[in-house]
Amino acid sequence: MHRDISPLCAADIQDQLKKRFAYLSGGRGQDGSPVITFPDYPAFSDVPDKEFQNVMTYLTSIPSLQDAGIGFILVIDRRQDKWTSVKASILRIAASFPANLRLVLVLRPTGLLQRTLSDLALKFNRDDFNMKVPVIMLSSVPELHGYIDKSQLTEDLGGTLDYCHTRWLCHRTAIEGFALMVKQTAQMLQSFGTELAETELPNDVPSTNSVLCAHTEKKDKAKEDMKLALDEGRSLLENIREPLGKCGEQSLNQDQLDNQTTVQRLLDQLTETEAAFDEFWAKHEQKLRQCLQLRQFEQDFREVKASLDALAQKIATFTDVGNSRAHAEHLLKDLASFEDKSSASMERARGLSLEGEQLIDSKHYAVDSIRPKCHELQHLCEQFVAEVERRRELLSKSLELHHLLEASMKWCDQGIYLLASQPVDKCQSQDGAEAALQEIEKFLETGAENKIQELSKIYQDYESILTKDLMEHVQKVFQKQEGMEEMFHRRQASLKKLAAKQMRPVQPVAPRPEALTKSPCPSPGSRRGSENSSEGSGLRRGPYRRAKSEMSESRPGRSSSTGDEEEGLAILRRHVMNELLDTERVYVEELLCVLEGYAAELDNPLMAHLVSPGLQNKKDVLFGNMEEIYHFHNRIFLRELEGYTDCPELVGRCFLERMEEFQIYEKYCQNKPRSESLWRQCSDSPFFQECQRKLDHKLSLDSYLLKPVQRITKYQLLLKEMLKYSRSCAGAEHLQEALSSILGVLKTVNDSMHLIAVTGYDGNLSELGKLLMQGSFSVWTDHKKGHSKVKDLARFKPMQRHLFLHEKAVLFCKRREESGEGYEKAPSYSYKQSLNMAAVGITESVKGDVRKFEIWCNGREEVYIVQAPTPEVKAAWVSEIRKVLTSQLQACREASQHRALEQSQSLPLPAPPGTSPSKGTTRNIKKLEERKTDPLSLEGYVSPTSLLKPPEKGRASPTSPDKKAKRHEVKSDPTPFGVRGWTKTSQPSEAPEDDGWSSAEELINSSDAEEEGRVGPRKLVPGKYTVVLGDEKGSPDAFAVRSGDVVEVVQEGDEGLWYVRNLTSSKESWVPASSLASLLCTSGSAQCLSSSESSAGSTLLSASSSCGESCGAPLSELQG
Repeated sequence: MHRDISPLCAADIQDQLKKRFAYLSGGRGQDGSPVITFPDYPAFSDVPDKEFQNVMTYLTSIPSLQDAGIGFILVIDRRQDKWTSVKASILRIAASFPANLRLVLVLRPTGLLQRTLSDLALKFNRDDFNMKVPVIMLSSVPELHGYIDKSQLTEDLGGTLDYCHTRWLCHRTAIEGFALMVKQTAQMLQSFGTELAETELPNDVPSTNSVLCAHTEKKDKAKEDMKLALDEGRSLLENIREPLGKCGEQSLNQDQLDNQTTVQRLLDQLTETEAAFDEFWAKHEQKLRQCLQLRQFEQDFREVKASLDALAQKIATFTDVGNSRAHAEHLLKDLASFEDKSSASMERARGLSLEGEQLIDSKHYAVDSIRPKCHELQHLCEQFVAEVERRRELLSKSLELHHLLEASMKWCDQGIYLLASQPVDKCQSQDGAEAALQEIEKFLETGAENKIQELSKIYQDYESILTKDLMEHVQKVFQKQEGMEEMFHRRQASLKKLAAKQMRPVQPVAPRPEALTKSPCPSPGSRRGSENSSEGSGLRRGPYRRAKSEMSESRPGRSSSTGDEEEGLAILRRHVMNELLDTERVYVEELLCVLEGYAAELDNPLMAHLVSPGLQNKKDVLFGNMEEIYHFHNRIFLRELEGYTDCPELVGRCFLERMEEFQIYEKYCQNKPRSESLWRQCSDSPFFQECQRKLDHKLSLDSYLLKPVQRITKYQLLLKEMLKYSRSCAGAEHLQEALSSILGVLKTVNDSMHLIAVTGYDGNLSELGKLLMQGSFSVWTDHKKGHSKVKDLARFKPMQRHLFLHEKAVLFCKRREESGEGYEKAPSYSYKQSLNMAAVGITESVKGDVRKFEIWCNGREEVYIVQAPTPEVKAAWVSEIRKVLTSQLQACREASQHRALEQSQSLPLPAPPGTSPSKGTTRNIKKLEERKTDPLSLEGYVSPTSLLKPPEKGRASPTSPDKKAKRHEVKSDPTPFGVRGWTKTSQPSEAPEDDGWSSAEELINSSDAEEEGRVGPRKLVPGKYTVVLGDEKGSPDAFAVRSGDVVEVVQEGDEGLWYVRNLTSSKESWVPASSLASLLCTSGSAQCLSSSESSAGSTLLSASSSCGESCGAPLSELQG
């Protein structure tokens, strides 16, 4: 029978084999035939045919093909069975046995009856078995031993063969499982090898890395599976050889030997497969790693090439050769710095080229791709180095040329100084002329080393760097040198003439006796009156004429002294400009050093361990906006300053054009206290010490943080110096304006530094408008309200207050000193009181002290006497306050004109004749004051009756109805006004408190009246007055005035009349004092300023003024 192509496995029929109705013990017949034993199994007939067939097929597939070819010996043990069963078993085996049979040995039943039946049945029914091999019936086991040796039979058949069916079944299952594992491993390795062989090499580093990692992971998994299979095979081999270990005399049967051979063969096969896979993997891994090296090399090549291309583009921009020695030196430093920064890229390029050479030497598969890239890298490096060297040579030549030009310029300057320092009067003598000639000759000898010898040689030697501008500069220097030499030659010629004339022989002539008492050079009149001989006269006139001719000859030298002086000033201007440029460059470098050496290091992870916790996230506090300042100076201001090198007198324009950018210093200075406080807390940090060590700075960081403050103050000193030497130049006006602007910036910075120190103010200081002035003063209070003792105490005891004048308010603060540790005391200011500028007035003069002035409000119910440190400070403050009030008046006028225009459009009919415009407007103003609305128009006319009507007797009181009706008709000009209304001036005590208007008759300083204890109306004084609102509808014989007319009060006449001259219309007339007093306020005598609000029928005159409506809250606690 033929074997099945797909043999069964023990694991597939494990349950059937466990029934043990047949087994392969491993015994062999005498000719080597395998022995299959059918033990006594009562239920043999119940075994299904399928199971029987599977077991027979499996058992016959175990022996080798050689042994199976001999045939199998079947041993059927039926000693305990019946003959019928024996017959059935034999027939079943004969019908289903799948292999060749060699011999069938049957141990027949041992019972007498059954033995007899078996003999008869076998004798008469032998043909029924239908078997081609002999079937031998054995009666006992010894007979069996005659056919099969005892050593090949199991113990139940009287043999000595060690057989355990369970162990046999485990071995068979393990061997077959191991064989399957070996087969699967081989298939897996073959599939993996095919996958590796078919894998395309990636084109980038990440993909190559990914493929290499994935393949390595799969290789490791395969190696692990092979290791497990080898371990299992070795363990199985040891189990098969276990009987030999227990008893050295015992040997393995043939089946065990076959199992051992099978397992060993599988192990060898697995080992060979592993070795082949390792060899294949080594090649594949090498290829992948070379691919990775290639992709990494290509990636690095692209990066390095891009870096070298960028360096080439950068070096191509280094076309400037410098317009001065300092500029050339700066460009050389920039080139050296650029070369230093590019060294990393160059080293990387050279290293990459060397790496490529190593790949070529290691037999890389992509040699043809690597070698050209290495050559390209070497070429780019050599090209860059050559270009840097070429640029260095050009800049060195430029520096050499500028050294030569500066030496020539310096030589010219020294020559000009020499010419200017030679006094002409001393050169008139022989010794003086000779000495001057020697100085000039000695100086000209130094020209061989310093001056430009040949212009054509300069052009030839420095042709490679001579730009159009540089060539013009060379020509200017050469022209200056020639001009200076020409001046020297003229001076030499003049001095030689003087020396030669002094050396001429002069015939001695005895002078007349009276000539000895006269001057050596008598006046022409005395010479004309003399009666000398012609010879004597000629002798006396000879020296005079000779001196005159010498003076005329020397006159060009004197006229040239002006040019020498101007040249000297130009040199001084150039010195100042050089100092400005040199210090500016140093300043920019120092800022960059701080930003790179300290600020950038705060973000450096390598320095993080040195940064103290107090410095974390505090870079903006410590350095402020220093980076913004650096970028402004480095990118803009320094470059623009360099453009004024040849015309330093025009540098003021540069400052004016960039004045707005200088406001960045205000932000830096405002942050300075916070920066200093942080520095005091963290100055001992090892971070600062390490940064200072790296920078090799002798000074600590705080010294460099002070540089911007020092620099902004340095500019005004340099501008002053430049202005000093440029008074007659075209740019003097710009220099003066730039100086004023820089000083204004300094003042703004200083004021803001004080303003940020104000504490206790509940509002927003920025809402008060621009800070105009600030300073410390002594302040007395003189309030009408309050306890008398407090008033007396306030009069005599001054308070030290720091005042801040804003556009909308003036703040009173108390200065407090706060000491730091080893640092200057930093002041702070405690807020005490503020006055709204819309409601204040000032008195410019206070008796007894030229440094005092008054600030008051609420009709002088609250008066602050302010004493400045000097009269100049007082004058500046008074002037600034006047400007504020004037601007408020102008705003009030514009608003009133707009309101009047709207009212004239909305009211088509005029008011009735009997209605008083003054009273109606007064009521409107009072309502507006109560509602805190904008002021009414200040323009309008006063009725002729109210303007020219003489006062009635007994109605002169300031509180009379007529006076009250006109109080708001008079305003001061040009003194500024508040937009809310008038503040009450000195009023009688019985005057109503809600009357917020200043009396029209109080035309003299009300503060002086209070000091002298006088209350009431004042007399008019002669002076000039301005009429804002006049009367154009008066009678023809009346003295009509219009708004804006300037009138002069000349003198007082009889019966209360004043002689008044209208300077605008040139008309003159006598005017009643009552009408005049209601219209005018003095402009020359009284010095009281005010701001007020009036109706549309009022007249505005005077320079004495009172200010504003009452403040919303009392001025309290000023003495705190």
